[in-house]
Amino acid sequence: MSVAEAESETVQAKENLYEGMFLVGSSQYANDPEATTEAIMAILERAGATVVAHRPWQDGKLAYEIEGHRKGLHYLVCFKMAPAGMDVLTRQCQLSDVVIRQLVIKHVPELFNAMVDALNGVLHEEEPAAEAPAAKSE
Repeated sequence: MSVAEAESETVQAKENLYEGMFLVGSSQYANDPEATTEAIMAILERAGATVVAHRPWQDGKLAYEIEGHRKGLHYLVCFKMAPAGMDVLTRQCQLSDVVIRQLVIKHVPELFNAMVDALNGVLHEEEPAAEAPAAKSE
């Protein structure tokens, strides 16, 4: 059973499923990745979020300078949170010295589960099973 299906009734009544992308400074993350990750998790905890999966995603040059930063790292987080926590999350990100920008998207359970699997590195076995019969027939 997937994460979202495990508590589908309570999630729909009390919490939504979200994917957050937090832009942090590349040099800050390179110097101390644990402290940077802990700062993002602390922001989410203050907002009442339950983190399901997280990991750094992309590090590189930004399309344009943001608050003096020319390079940045995008940190992805999948979490569950009550809708009322969104104001707290936004405000905490604005006050943070770690987070340069943030983007939060609400997901349906199917997409949320796919994102969690992708962040955790889980591969579905449907693809290899479809290729196996073709290999035997040759």
